[in-house]
Parts: sequence; structure tokens; C-alpha cells
Amino acid sequence: MKIGDLAKLTDTRVETIRFYEKEGLIPPPARTSGNYRIYEQSHLNRLSFIRRSRDLGFTLDQVRHLLRLADDLDAPCAEIDALAQDNLIVIDRKIADLSALRQELAKRLHGCKTGTIAQCGIVEALSPRPCP
Repeated sequence: MKIGDLAKLTDTRVETIRFYEKEGLIPPPARTSGNYRIYEQSHLNRLSFIRRSRDLGFTLDQVRHLLRLADDLDAPCAEIDALAQDNLIVIDRKIADLSALRQELAKRLHGCKTGTIAQCGIVEALSPRPCP
């Protein structure tokens, strides 16, 4: 398949696929006599793995590590479990931060049902504080 077909099948931008190739995450595809890239099922599988990993919040370095580990099917999965556990901790931290952010915004919004902009808690929260 051509790069555009691979992009559509994986919902990935063509530029991103080229970037992953440049980074060594996807092996270079064969080329036609006209120098067009021709991708195989293995490229589709690998790109799908990368996309799913990114969707689950793994960094590019973690994806690179996951790919190396996944290439050795007989290896124990303890390292992958550890990477996933580390990622869960990061996700939990982000959820806590977003929850606190939501509470703050909801509190400001609740106090802003009536009145003027001069009395608006949201504008107040966004405005710079005077220096002492």
C-alpha cells in the first residue's frame, strides 16, 4: 500500500509516518521504480501498535522501548508491566490535576451567575495580581 493508504488505515498523518520512519520506529519500506514507498502488513501492524501506545499516553521513548520488548515474543513481560505501571501513575497525577482544575473553575463559575464583569470571579482569577 502507499503511504496515503497507510495514513488512512491508521488515522495518522503522512508527515507523522515519515517522522516515525526517520526515528527508526518503523522500518524503511520498499520503494517502487518511481521511488514511491510501498508498505506491507507488517508496517500497518507496527504503526497501529505505535498509535495505540501513543493513545494510551506512552512517550516516544517509551514506545521505542515497548517496540524493542514486543519484538522478543519469548521474553517475560515484567518490563512492559513496569512501563505501564509508571504510565498509570502519570495518568493518575494528571487526573488529580485536572480534577482540581475543574473544581476551581466550577467554583469560579458558580459565583458568577449574576452581576457585571467587574464582579466576575473568572475575570478576577485570570487577571494579574498587583505586586506588593
